[in-house]
Amino acid sequence: MKMLEKIRKVKLFTAYNANVDAIKYLNSNDVQRLVDMFDHKEIIRRMEEYPRVIEEPLDFVARLVYSIKTGKPAEVPIVEEMNEWFNKLKYDEERMGGQAGIVANLMATLNIDRVITYVPLLSKKQAEMFHENVLYPKLENNKLVFKKIRESYEDVPTKINRIFEFKKGLKFKLGNEEIVAKESTRFIAASRPESYRIGIRDELRPYLPQFGVDCAFLSGYQGIKEKYKDGKTAEYYFEKAKEDIKLLKEGNIMTHLEFASISNIKIREMVVNYILSEVNSVGMDETEIANVLHILGYEDLSDKIIKNSFVEDIVEGSKILLDKFNNLEIIQVHTIYFILFVCRKDNPLDLKELKECLDFSTILAATRAKLGKIESVDDLKEGLKISYNKYRDMYDKCMIEDDYKIAITPSRYVENPKSTVGLGDTISSGAFVYYNALIKNKK
Repeated sequence: MKMLEKIRKVKLFTAYNANVDAIKYLNSNDVQRLVDMFDHKEIIRRMEEYPRVIEEPLDFVARLVYSIKTGKPAEVPIVEEMNEWFNKLKYDEERMGGQAGIVANLMATLNIDRVITYVPLLSKKQAEMFHENVLYPKLENNKLVFKKIRESYEDVPTKINRIFEFKKGLKFKLGNEEIVAKESTRFIAASRPESYRIGIRDELRPYLPQFGVDCAFLSGYQGIKEKYKDGKTAEYYFEKAKEDIKLLKEGNIMTHLEFASISNIKIREMVVNYILSEVNSVGMDETEIANVLHILGYEDLSDKIIKNSFVEDIVEGSKILLDKFNNLEIIQVHTIYFILFVCRKDNPLDLKELKECLDFSTILAATRAKLGKIESVDDLKEGLKISYNKYRDMYDKCMIEDDYKIAITPSRYVENPKSTVGLGDTISSGAFVYYNALIKNKK
């Protein structure tokens, strides 16, 4: 596969979030049992309140039902006291979770030149879930070294997220209503351990420009809390994270922010103000770009994207971000039906090359959706067999419009995906790494 040859020489750094995903594949009976544990009127009332933190089981059921009913993926943090309740549920499998972990394993499997990962909590269980070729930065005798991540674990807690996958067509009754899942997607009950702190350790931070990579895929900022028990605040950690990005850019490393579902509006605003304002690239789904536009004061456009997900509105929103943030080189947005790049007219890649980046990402995503994971490069043959969705003619286009280059490609449609967790990360990282490969080749 020629596309794989093009990315071989890329060196990638990923940070900060990796966790163990405990996955439950929900069927209609599972959901019915959950909702029947509570008074249905209480669930409906709590759905209207829209809890942004899961503090009790009713919060979880209400947000899960909301996600199923709307067909929208969501990630909501849980308080630590809820861990015991979630641990009593039976899960179908455990695997690598978190954008930084998923992307590190994917790119190591695709045999790119080098993958370095940093995560704040690296327990033995977590370390063993990484690909054997992933490296971890450490200091030995005041010298930067890179060790096998599987051998670099510490005596720290394991961060476990609970993932609830459901398929389109799942049905259950809530009060007098029959709810049917609009899409196959997932709900994440996200763990936020007190010891989980985003940012490179202080002793490693000065060495970031020396990591010797081409690009950095940064994520996990949704895990920052407003305040910690030791008195430190979100502002403290966002300042640290911002400094990390500046140091990476000093080393001529292209930086990418992978946005996420962020329930806490203050944290969402800080990701925009501290992180989006520094990176070179950003990856989002349609809900996430709508949320960013809302923060920037474009409420009407935000509402239109949330309601309709029209490609024209998403392109308009992407142009706004490029105009607002001079640091941004490229905007990538992925939806169920299409993926797009929007960049400035003077971008060094031509339209055909931008489209090629997106096409590569659709192969990766289709493979992961069909198989649930990518364990070897041969797996990609499955993704290549999967045809584009029925709206192909509508979303297969490239153009120069005003001062922007726009590339759009339809997604490949997997009717019954094995899993949806990590699809956005797979799309974004595939497009980002391929983009960097083509840029590197031009240089």
